[in-house]
Amino acid sequence: MTQGAGQGPEVERTATLRDFRVPAYVHESGPYVPHAQQEEAAPPAEESYPEGYTPTERDLPVINRGDTLQVPVEPAPAAPAPQPAAGPGPLYVVGDVHGYLDELMAALREQGLIDEAGQWCAGTTRLWFLGDFTDRGPDGIGVIDLVMRLSAEAAAAGGYCKALMGNHELLLLGAKRFGDTPVNSGAGTATFQAAWLLNGGQKTDMDRLQDHHLQWMARLDALEEVDGYLLVHSDTTAYLDYGDSIEAVNDTVRERLTRNDADECWDLFRKFTKRFSFRDEGGADAVRSLLDTYGGTRIVHGHSPIPYLLGEVGSEEGEESTGPVVAGPHVYADGLAIAMDGGVTMAGKLLVRQLPLEG
Repeated sequence: MTQGAGQGPEVERTATLRDFRVPAYVHESGPYVPHAQQEEAAPPAEESYPEGYTPTERDLPVINRGDTLQVPVEPAPAAPAPQPAAGPGPLYVVGDVHGYLDELMAALREQGLIDEAGQWCAGTTRLWFLGDFTDRGPDGIGVIDLVMRLSAEAAAAGGYCKALMGNHELLLLGAKRFGDTPVNSGAGTATFQAAWLLNGGQKTDMDRLQDHHLQWMARLDALEEVDGYLLVHSDTTAYLDYGDSIEAVNDTVRERLTRNDADECWDLFRKFTKRFSFRDEGGADAVRSLLDTYGGTRIVHGHSPIPYLLGEVGSEEGEESTGPVVAGPHVYADGLAIAMDGGVTMAGKLLVRQLPLEG
């Protein structure tokens, strides 16, 4: 396969990637239904679920990055991000990190956002993380600590570093708060603890998790609009279930987390885990439904790895794949959606990019 941004020699694909398939059931089924008509739409047929089922068993399988060929991450010399003569600084976005702290540091240095010592050096630059800081990778708590520190350093320099809530933040919060408490999944018994472990939960992260980490995660916004870009974590229309404005959605999510009800938190997690709404037929209309409601002219999201969106990982039994090849963000849905999850957990690429995209 070809690694990272498509550079380097071709090598034999590993069994992990060759056998990796996207189950058909992870797709949000059927054509896009406008939100105003959803109550009138026919309910989905009842399905038979195995005992102990959780919705995340129908999500993307976990790939262990260590099972695939790795390319050493070499530190790049820091070239400070260009600063405008006046007004707000340039806007950058970061895709899913999933505990890969070293890769994150290298990507931030490459873009001139931090120096060799890991300190903010980007002045008035504005930096947004799109969520999913933990699970699957080796140092999720280290990633959160870095983002929290950079937030303070950026603010002191006249810029900012902010973050959105991903489904894995909800998952870690739920695992810590509720553990093995049964929740009403709508499809049998489920627990946050089981779902967290199923989706790459790391014991070292749980052991190091402190109150200030939990408080920080619980206060994250679900979505925001910046410079005409609607920033979200998940490529789903489920945000529409929580309000008809950005403020309403963020307030509703925080309120439900504050009530500390296991079933309500599970419902949040379940809906934030949905994906692929913007792909295939009706995808552009789904994007427009969010833009029309919350503002912006394009949507930027993480959550669904770009190799899946590009079909570069086998999706049917017997289908061969060349492995993940991520050159950069993926623009799709009639140019209205920008995907930023480069698939770092599957030997892809951790993406940090300035908006608007070059080219």
